[in-house]
Amino acid sequence: MIQVMDFKDYYDVMGLERNASQDEIKRAYRKLARKYHPDVSKEADAEARFKELGEAYAVLKDPEKRAAYDDLGANWKAGQDFHPPPDWNAGYEFSGGGFTGGDGSAYSDFFESLFGQGFGSAQTRRGHAGFRARGEDHHAKVLIELEVAYRGATRDVTLRTPELDSSGHVATKQRTLSVKIPKGVRQGQRIRLSGQGSPGIGGGGAGDLYLEIEFKPHKLFRVEGRDIYFDLPVTPWEAALGATIKAPTPEGPVDLKIPAGTTTGRKLRLRKRGIPGSPPGDLYATVAITLPAADSDAARELYRKMAKDFAYDPRRNLGGKLS
Repeated sequence: MIQVMDFKDYYDVMGLERNASQDEIKRAYRKLARKYHPDVSKEADAEARFKELGEAYAVLKDPEKRAAYDDLGANWKAGQDFHPPPDWNAGYEFSGGGFTGGDGSAYSDFFESLFGQGFGSAQTRRGHAGFRARGEDHHAKVLIELEVAYRGATRDVTLRTPELDSSGHVATKQRTLSVKIPKGVRQGQRIRLSGQGSPGIGGGGAGDLYLEIEFKPHKLFRVEGRDIYFDLPVTPWEAALGATIKAPTPEGPVDLKIPAGTTTGRKLRLRKRGIPGSPPGDLYATVAITLPAADSDAARELYRKMAKDFAYDPRRNLGGKLS
């Protein structure tokens, strides 16, 4: 179920223009935090405003979160009904091990829906003479077609890395990597690219880059683990009498037997036709019986004859009678 919430304009919360520098963001937060701190403020809504400011600052002070939020928010206004698209942060490269929002209640549902899990958080480590450390790991989400999971492929993946320019504004640089995507890859699986994270300090080794796989929305198929589901339209006579029909799969059409007496909602399993693996997944066709339109005199007459000949009451178990 898709959760709909109000879009939050963090720039508006802090009284800033969208092109504000990082120094301007810091100054605005310090000023407003003093004004609305619950321990000193006499404003009636001080506690709520202070919490809202903290949430806005947590995003805008971080170049990585801010760059992704700016892309997402370009077409939204404060208060509009909103739910994040599944691919909203795809292609962004984030450093660190992920962002956590504290006890889970510190921020709004809007914030948690965007940054609550697995979202990188920019970190800077300063070394000193003789200090040696491994570079930070990086993380990014990449979208692939479902069909790639069936055969594997090599893809050029372009990633955007947010960083600060000399004037303190957020900019992005791009890099393109050739990535081998293995056959049988699952949604949520991470592919590790050794040495493609941040460079080390004092001669330390570079961090790694982890690419999280997500499937692009498919017009036919839905993915659950290694299993694949799709809705299969069937005619009344195919369902009643049985038939062998052509059914789609991510690898091409196959013959599928429809047993006589099949009803809407029945799931027909094609074993081992899901995502490859050990064991492979299955492919499930959910039957949906569709009726021809009564759009001609002949069709309407045929439906009237069926009603008379069958005398069928689908509501007999509800206590009613066929009207």
